[in-house]
Amino acid sequence: MSEQKIINIAVIAHVDAGKSTLVDAFLTQSGIFRENQEIVDQVMDSNDLERERGITIYSKNCSINYKDYKINIVDTPGHSDFSSEVERIIKTVDTVILLVDSSEGPMPQTRFVLQKSLEHNLNPILFINKIDKKDQRAEEVVDMTFDLFAELDANDEQLDFPIIYGTAREGIAKYSMDDDYTDLTPLFETIVKHTKPYPDKNNESLQLQISALAYDDYIGRLGIGRVSRGVIKEGQQVAICKRDGTTEKGKISKLFTYEGLNQVSKKELKSGDIAVIAGISNLSIGETFCDPENVEPMELIKIEEPTLSMNFLVNNSPFAGQSGKYVTTRHIKDRLDKELEINVGLKVDELGGIDGYKVSGRGELHLSILIENMRREGYELSVSKPEVLMHREEGKLLEPVERVIVNIPDEYSGTAISKLNLRKGRMETMLSENGYTRMEFIVPTRGLLGFRSELITDSRGEATIIRSFEAYEPHKGEIPCRSNGVLISGERGVAMPYSLNNLTQRGTMIIHATTEVYEGMIIGINSRKEDMTVNPCKNKKLTNTRSSGADDAVKLSPPKIFSLEEALEFIDNDELVEITPDSIRLRKKYLTESERTKFINRNK
Repeated sequence: MSEQKIINIAVIAHVDAGKSTLVDAFLTQSGIFRENQEIVDQVMDSNDLERERGITIYSKNCSINYKDYKINIVDTPGHSDFSSEVERIIKTVDTVILLVDSSEGPMPQTRFVLQKSLEHNLNPILFINKIDKKDQRAEEVVDMTFDLFAELDANDEQLDFPIIYGTAREGIAKYSMDDDYTDLTPLFETIVKHTKPYPDKNNESLQLQISALAYDDYIGRLGIGRVSRGVIKEGQQVAICKRDGTTEKGKISKLFTYEGLNQVSKKELKSGDIAVIAGISNLSIGETFCDPENVEPMELIKIEEPTLSMNFLVNNSPFAGQSGKYVTTRHIKDRLDKELEINVGLKVDELGGIDGYKVSGRGELHLSILIENMRREGYELSVSKPEVLMHREEGKLLEPVERVIVNIPDEYSGTAISKLNLRKGRMETMLSENGYTRMEFIVPTRGLLGFRSELITDSRGEATIIRSFEAYEPHKGEIPCRSNGVLISGERGVAMPYSLNNLTQRGTMIIHATTEVYEGMIIGINSRKEDMTVNPCKNKKLTNTRSSGADDAVKLSPPKIFSLEEALEFIDNDELVEITPDSIRLRKKYLTESERTKFINRNK
């Protein structure tokens, strides 16, 4: 029997283009699942948050067999906050399948992931997905994608990319729109025809670079990477070239690879295959495993610098400890240390003199995913307003800017343009079609904090916004912050419908009637710019001459309930989001009015 040939591929695309759905179809049609096995959609999105939000957060590996090929597949995140994951994965693959929606065309993240693929001299395969859409414009999208390749300086070979049309959800791929294929055979055939299998380098000395990390409760930290050359064996002594240029010795205690969706233990793995290595506790991204007799480190993988930070503080509200199991500084520290084992885009620093930590990451989504996971695990904490991290180069202050695409009904486009201009946005393109205006802006990250929720409110929920990190540019100056003040509870107790009904004349409520409140908790958004302390616990007084049923029952408008991301975007510098397993509350840093007045006077 001939040696199995190995091809490693990554599926790359913008958020919601259908990456995970295509991988599902690959797995189903390659016979990975038993006939009687229940199959879930987006089987690679195994994390609860990934399933709920319909996005891939962590890149994952699986493998399929086709003819005499073993094809290792990596399903990568599409959101820009996880772009560093995509970049690392691309270094370990032989080709990429670029998914583009047949009606949307290339999006900002499409540009980012494609650029990284071209820089690594990969020859992508273009898959035009969702061709069953009524508004599909597949041929036009192919032209747009070709223009994008050319714009990104693709070479002649890269510009001659194969094109497959299909519907990932139905597991169908076609060479042309008119074909009548009912499975993915055209895509499988294109992969093996278009991509050279990994060359046989088994007789050379070992070289393997760690491109991803994982953690197992029983065997500890795991390093994942492709065997670039040589053979790696269980129990082998290796030299590890560290990020700081030093070399350490280590022993591989366990070795795994992927077969289907499972990690399978192996005694040895050959060049080209994806290896999962246990036994080395202090591994980091980009480190190289070598033969101790022939130490040759590979070029270090650059880890993207954080662009945003928040303070994770011990929850000290009057309701602290009511629902969380882990509430102390030590608990938070241990959880953040565990996260640092695998989340290399994260940075954690101690806050001097305060019970908490400064946590920096790649964006709001990156950090809010961590917070949401902690909340579900039973942690309580308070989180400060996100703060954009600046760079200083040659004496100049630089800040991160993002490429923003806004798709909004024509009648609201003027409002969006006006608000983005105020936030120091620079318009790049604008196109109006079928009652919607599509605008592309370059905007400082600072200016986008809180913008999403404002835009959705302004457009009655009809606008969409897509963001991706673009570059660092000179500091843009002062940007106006939130224009509305808040309604702050001055009492501890239960919010009464009677009080909330009266307070709706002054602003928008963000809590339901009968919600327990405490002094300093934010219960609403003021219609004016100043903060106002109110009493939401006051009930109507009953007298001998007026019975409780004499008046109509109070009919309250539905409150605006913030999601975690919306709450983080909304708060101001003197406010916190209190996060517990069963609640997300907004509060002032200083709970009593006298403390707040002292704070304001101190900072005048």
